[in-house]
Amino acid sequence: MNGTSAIYINRTDWNMTEMDPVSPNNTEPFLFSQRVISKALDVLSVIVLFIVMMSLGCTMKISKIRAHFTKPKGIGIAVIAQYGIMPLTALALANIFQLSPTESLAVLICGCCPGGNLSNILCFACKGDMNLSIVMTTCSTFLAFGMMPLLLYIYSMALGQGNIENMVPYLGIVFSLVMTLVPCAIGIFLNEKKPQYSRCVIKFGMATMILASIAIIILSAKYIGSTIVTVFSPPLVGTAALMPGIGYLLGYLFSTVFKLNARCKRTVSVETGCQNVQLCTAILKVAFTPEVMGSLYLFPFLYLLFQAGEGLLLILVFKCYGMMKAPTAVSNPIYTSVKDLKEEPTLTSLSTDSSADCRGLWMQNNFVSEKA
Repeated sequence: MNGTSAIYINRTDWNMTEMDPVSPNNTEPFLFSQRVISKALDVLSVIVLFIVMMSLGCTMKISKIRAHFTKPKGIGIAVIAQYGIMPLTALALANIFQLSPTESLAVLICGCCPGGNLSNILCFACKGDMNLSIVMTTCSTFLAFGMMPLLLYIYSMALGQGNIENMVPYLGIVFSLVMTLVPCAIGIFLNEKKPQYSRCVIKFGMATMILASIAIIILSAKYIGSTIVTVFSPPLVGTAALMPGIGYLLGYLFSTVFKLNARCKRTVSVETGCQNVQLCTAILKVAFTPEVMGSLYLFPFLYLLFQAGEGLLLILVFKCYGMMKAPTAVSNPIYTSVKDLKEEPTLTSLSTDSSADCRGLWMQNNFVSEKA
């Protein structure tokens, strides 16, 4: 057992000093302020998420979404990467850093979660395939109803921990689906019916996200305080730092093996490394008491910090690679819908039309000369 879990299992360690803001002698004002900040974070996050997802929906097209479902190569690769790479990565890092059983369990639960909405924002920033990103987030969240209990059952047995597969928060999964599908559907409808307003909605959504991110960072820093520095062990911090980066890298390599195009590779990379930390937090709160889990309730937030930071670094890498790469023709989408083919003229159709025009002109001249 390491210091992280021992602090919370041995309750006498809580009686530190009267000046300690989190000791039991002085907890009431502290807990009240924590509850207020937590509620403010929840409300702000839901509002911002709805606005941002609606703006991302304005970048999508029904024809391209349909194309991903009719030829689901990209979706299949992304799902396998999400539920294959991340749980194995979590288990491997827990063994490499020799985490305690409780810490290993928190890391494993995070690794078994579906993709989160942060991946959609990062995908938009790195110019990935937004249609594949939203479809992938929706599919992985829907599959979480069955995949999370199965994966938690399989991998928790390796840790000697049982029955946590029964603690999956199904209402939380439904809420994640609603917060993805409803605002995106509004954005798609707006883009189809009133495309002239789409650009304004996208700009408003991105501006809202930037301003709200500043407020969320300030509130989160106040909410956590110095807990991460004083309580989390270095191996646990190392695990949280490496896990999203490994997911980004392996997701990109996995999609490269199956020869997806550049935009889809960026999308699968981001979708693989990003986890739904809200679901992870819900499982930790439902399945375990504070005496057992302790500060590990905050592990999903620690993962979120590294997930966002490394995601921004990944975007920078993609931007630099794009600037260094010699200018070439824009790559075609991995799938092309029938509707898009009808809308976009091809060289064959252009040459056919030109030939028809020439034949018509020749016949007209012939007719005029014969009449003369």
